[in-house]
Amino acid sequence: MSQKIFLRDDEIPRQWYNLQADMPTPLRSPLGRDGKPIGPEDLASVFPMNLIEQEISTERWIDIPEEVLDAYSLWRPSPLYRATEFERALGCPVKIYYKNEGVSPAGSHKPNTAVAQAYYNKAFGIKRLTTETGAGQWGCALAMACARFGLECKVFMVRISFEQKPFRRLMMGVWGGNCVPSPSQETQAGRNVLARAPDTPGSLGIAISEAIEQAIEDPNTRYALGSVLNHVMLHQTVIGLEARKQMERVNAYPDIIIGCAGGGSNFAGLAFPFVLDKIHGKEIDFIPAEPKACPTLTRAPFAYDHGDEAGMTPLMPMHSLGHKFIPAPIHAGGLRYHGMAPLVSRLAMDGLLRPQSYHQRECYEAGILWARTEGFIPAPETSHAIAAVVAEARKAKEEGKEKTILFNWSGHGLLDLIGYDRFMRGELQDVELSEEELRDCVRCMDSHPRP
Repeated sequence: MSQKIFLRDDEIPRQWYNLQADMPTPLRSPLGRDGKPIGPEDLASVFPMNLIEQEISTERWIDIPEEVLDAYSLWRPSPLYRATEFERALGCPVKIYYKNEGVSPAGSHKPNTAVAQAYYNKAFGIKRLTTETGAGQWGCALAMACARFGLECKVFMVRISFEQKPFRRLMMGVWGGNCVPSPSQETQAGRNVLARAPDTPGSLGIAISEAIEQAIEDPNTRYALGSVLNHVMLHQTVIGLEARKQMERVNAYPDIIIGCAGGGSNFAGLAFPFVLDKIHGKEIDFIPAEPKACPTLTRAPFAYDHGDEAGMTPLMPMHSLGHKFIPAPIHAGGLRYHGMAPLVSRLAMDGLLRPQSYHQRECYEAGILWARTEGFIPAPETSHAIAAVVAEARKAKEEGKEKTILFNWSGHGLLDLIGYDRFMRGELQDVELSEEELRDCVRCMDSHPRP
């Protein structure tokens, strides 16, 4: 029987941890179209000032408002498990622990920042939020959070995921969110894309452009992003802060920390509270796991690039496949973003992370083994982390070393069963970005400044 490690309700962290206070190499500033650093006022039409302040803050600890803590109490603290049945199936000298973020109402880690962003926008007087979503986990989380704080919610969902994952858009509707496929006819950014590529599967970069366009057109509307930005990473650190306490409770400490990585939020949420230990000399291996079809950390250059397809966002220093990148329609929709969080990218550049990439079929194989041993069915995104766990466990066996692995079980796959069905029918193909495709993708950044 797998071991479950709980915290008491009164042990929910009351502060978020801000890694910007301890970065070995401070982040470079975002740049405007003129190549000059932007200031907080340049973001005011997109985000409320209280979140902009968090975005640029270098304070180590930031208090979590009581209203956010009250919302967190619906599912936090989330349980930590030791995956003894999975360990037995692998037959490797490893102890595997996982933080189960699938217990939230939306079924993933995303509400950790969704409720915070909804609260801060409400406090600032905003009436409506726009956003994008890939697989739909973020759109569901924001719709739920907006319902709690009395905000309208508009979600642009990447077209291929809108078609592949109908139940997630239905969840958004239950919570009052208005979800449309992207690119759409509702924005100029969407119309421009459809005019040149009417059959496009869409991308997160396109959906972001649409959401930002609608946000800046209305003074009562702001934009909310589910990953990539510093304040999103900040809100997610409740995961790692809880995990530290839970590991201490069983007198354990991880040799390896793993999380799937699309924009970086769930990986950062678990890893950042432990990264400080490595900065101070602790031997610990951090592995962000991503798809070979979208190899942002493992193969993309570190460059200044836009976060959206239309170039409406500032230029951010990050690993990027280029803001014009259209990913292959793999089922892990949350891992199909062209860029990686600047904080995660900077840690990778400093050698503090060891990114790895995986094919979708090996991830589904790992996800099915997990479901048949631990019971929980993982989301396709989560299965990338599980594939990394399998690889590291087998590596430990080859090396004859005992290892303790901690990973973030970032969300359940109960609304992703179509992908599992296609895998079991043998219909899924592995997709890997070729060198020629990679060169073509990054050309859109040739004229950008270098970080």
